[in-house]
Amino acid sequence: MLIISQIQFYFRQANQWLSGTPERALDQAYRAALKIKAIEDEHFNGKKISNQNNQYGTSVISYFKSDLNKNLNVAKVRLAEFKISRSLVNSSDKKPPQSIPNSTQYYSLEVPEEPAIIIEKLNFIDSIIKKYASESTPQPSASLIVAPKVNVIKLDEDIVEPRRVNYKPTPSNKETGSDVDTATEKTGVVPRSILRTIKRIKRELDPKAEEEVVKNFRNSKNKTIISIKFLLLLILIPLLTQQLTKSFIVSPVIDYVREKNKIEIFINVDLEEEALMELERFEKQLKFKQLIGLTSALSPIEVEEQLKEKALEIKKEYTYRSDEAIKNVFADFCSLIAFGVVIASSKRDIAVLKSFIDEIVYGLSDSAKAFIIILLTDVFVGYHSPHGWEVILKGIAWHLGVPENEEFNYLFIATFPVILDTVFKYWIFRYLNRISPSAVATYRNMNE
Repeated sequence: MLIISQIQFYFRQANQWLSGTPERALDQAYRAALKIKAIEDEHFNGKKISNQNNQYGTSVISYFKSDLNKNLNVAKVRLAEFKISRSLVNSSDKKPPQSIPNSTQYYSLEVPEEPAIIIEKLNFIDSIIKKYASESTPQPSASLIVAPKVNVIKLDEDIVEPRRVNYKPTPSNKETGSDVDTATEKTGVVPRSILRTIKRIKRELDPKAEEEVVKNFRNSKNKTIISIKFLLLLILIPLLTQQLTKSFIVSPVIDYVREKNKIEIFINVDLEEEALMELERFEKQLKFKQLIGLTSALSPIEVEEQLKEKALEIKKEYTYRSDEAIKNVFADFCSLIAFGVVIASSKRDIAVLKSFIDEIVYGLSDSAKAFIIILLTDVFVGYHSPHGWEVILKGIAWHLGVPENEEFNYLFIATFPVILDTVFKYWIFRYLNRISPSAVATYRNMNE
């Protein structure tokens, strides 16, 4: 009985893996096509990758051609795998589980994509493959509907899924003059998937394959170093600018102006009320100590002298706080300018950092993505988020010396988190649902 149960378990696992093969193969083919489109948009102004482009030399074109051939082969093989596996698995016969899966079965479940998303991905993959197909007579597209306009993702070099662009249908094979066969056009005695597998094995056995792996590793290492350095610059340069300008430029000027013009102690009403409350509290403490016998009875003159000393102490303290608030305004403005200069002069570093972040984010598992989304939404737009926003607004007002306005705080808390929540939901619906539908399904299950 134990052997039979194990056989049944392995059979169920194999069945689940086979049922998820069409979606998995289509997603891999779609990602490969996206990489090709990214190279076109980033380096060839959206045009075909060819030797006719005079912008780059022969070595650069050869480098892009190698990436093109690699991604084309992946797209063709995975598209053929999608067709074969979809013919073996009838997706319409799938039934949702009647009970919640256990921990071992949960991650093996595949969430089927909607037909519209599948059609859209097939259209995009076919258009990329046809662009680089031979000049033979084009066969009908593998997709069901021709979409005149498809939202795709523009990539930065070799990273999948950065920003959106409007994708236009590519011209036919005759217009492009490409020389690569598509997986949907030529038929032979031997299945194309076997031939693609043999070619892939040949490429892996190529003596230059190790050099390519080392080269990719070095590129990834350089990208990581550049990204970390740029992040440190984004953090350290504004902070150092704020501290240096405040200490050596703003502070001497503010101190000189205050001593010369005898500016008022308090820069807003809140500081004045706070100082008066502190002085009143000190006076009540003196009277309380006299009544309970902790201190000897003081004459009105002695009480007045102690109040005067306390008032001078409070004046010194709140003068310093007022000066610090004014200095913070100018120093923060200088740090903001420094931040803008770093951003404006580091466009290439920004692109590398964006690719680095995309690699990290999209390399996470579906459960990790869902966890991060839930954490961010609960912190910034969740039920308890108004208290956090209130603390942030009070801290900003205290830092800049601005009088706190409760009406503005309430209005901000009532609108800004709602806007953020709408942006999160729209991003999940329009962007994440296309890139990783399984992550969206995991997010919904965890959120429930």
